[in-house]
Amino acid sequence: MSYTALYRKFRPQEFEDVKGQEHIVTTLKNQIKADRIGHAYLFCGTRGTGKTTIAKIFAKAVNCEHPVDGSPCGECPSCKAISAGTSMNVIEIDAASNNGVDNIREIREEVAYSPTEGKYKVYIIDEVHMLSIGAFNALLKTLEEPPSYVIFILATTEAHKIPITILSRCQRYDFKRITIDTIAARLSELMEAEQVEVEEKAIRYIAKAGDGSMRDALSLLDQCIAFYLGQKLTYDHVLEVLGAVDTEVFSQMLRKIMEKDIPGVISLLEELIIQGREPGQFVVDFTWYLRNLLLVQSSDNMEDVLDISSDNLTLMKEEAQMIDAGQLMRYIRVFSELSNQIRYATQKRVMIEIALIKLCKPEMEEDYGSLAERIAQLEKKIEEGVPVQMTTASPNQGGTSEVSKSVSAQPRPQLPKAIPEDVQQVVRNWHSILEGLSGMLKNYLRPAHLSLGGESQLLIVLDDEVAEGIVNSDLHRQELKDAIAAKIGKEVEIRIQLNQTNRPFEESFPDIGKLINMEVTIED
Repeated sequence: MSYTALYRKFRPQEFEDVKGQEHIVTTLKNQIKADRIGHAYLFCGTRGTGKTTIAKIFAKAVNCEHPVDGSPCGECPSCKAISAGTSMNVIEIDAASNNGVDNIREIREEVAYSPTEGKYKVYIIDEVHMLSIGAFNALLKTLEEPPSYVIFILATTEAHKIPITILSRCQRYDFKRITIDTIAARLSELMEAEQVEVEEKAIRYIAKAGDGSMRDALSLLDQCIAFYLGQKLTYDHVLEVLGAVDTEVFSQMLRKIMEKDIPGVISLLEELIIQGREPGQFVVDFTWYLRNLLLVQSSDNMEDVLDISSDNLTLMKEEAQMIDAGQLMRYIRVFSELSNQIRYATQKRVMIEIALIKLCKPEMEEDYGSLAERIAQLEKKIEEGVPVQMTTASPNQGGTSEVSKSVSAQPRPQLPKAIPEDVQQVVRNWHSILEGLSGMLKNYLRPAHLSLGGESQLLIVLDDEVAEGIVNSDLHRQELKDAIAAKIGKEVEIRIQLNQTNRPFEESFPDIGKLINMEVTIED
């Protein structure tokens, strides 16, 4: 016998099996018990919330020979025929592929004939918003005054596309998104019936990934079980199959962003992509992680709202104290915009890298949140005694002139009296040494400034934070040292440093290039 998907195998057959839609189930059962059955119903709600399932159960219940408390018995010939899909009294129509006027005219002709067995003919029209305007108009009169033995059940995920003339003729029922707790409980119940061992943490993650849809959650669970058939399904297995990322990785990513560690952020993203993680899923999950951080920061009683473990909650409380709420809001905004753009993008990784660099460098943006973060960074530098360049405009007779002032006056750096011979040789041959390097490293080192660090150390100062991070990696440092040794025949100790003073290089470091005649190369 062929395999049946979980969502089909465990489709509820009676009202009591339906989860998460108690408000609708209770109303429909009461109508059946009181014999106050309407002629037209509109079921609205997101995918996988039980619209078609409840429509079929309702069709069984109104035709059941022995209903129990408004629910179908499941044993009579009518119930069995409807469950098997062989009943002539229940007609299912997919409006996505039968959306023309002619299809609706066929229904108008059919409703003239009473059911051969049972009480009602039930028409279930799925995705009814796909009907054409002409088809809706053809349906109007029949929907308004159908024969007493006909019930129409219209199901849609987009109620706003249905004409008001149709809406006013139906009883409308809005299906809620199913909660994570309800989905998780149902999945655990079904796994016991299937005798499949699954970690509770894995069940919770699948329930969350279902996004309020029981069908989506069952499909994801089916996929994970198939991948690890015969094994216990663990949380790590689920992350691997769904291409998702563990919460601990988000913590690492956030800390690197807060440290403005652009190379570290890019490296961590590269690791995730090499591991096969889905870029789009990473964006969604990281946005949720930031949202959870904001909630933790907003109140001390968020344990019930956040669906995370106690260990992760402790970690998030620690991180919530390390970051400002305005900063978090900017992060969420950048990633929310990214989640809309990345859906149809061909270069998903590039877009994520740009967004991460934006988070590290607020000066790339000019919105209020970025400006506030830049001001906070300047205040922090002033507190730490780092000089900050400030320009103010002063009026003049001939117009306006820029007057530069320093928050803390710094003396100009003194040039060293003696420069070691090894360092002198490196400076003289600097352009030749660059030509022997790999393309990326050479390009990042071209704008570098040379100075003296310590007694015999070559200090290479860079103004660009990205360039400093890449050049200062172990691999590139070793490549530069090897190129120097090959050129001058000696090993020279080097130090790479970022110019964090926000002042020109000459005002903060001694420029030894001025004392030594450097090679001049003319580039074509």
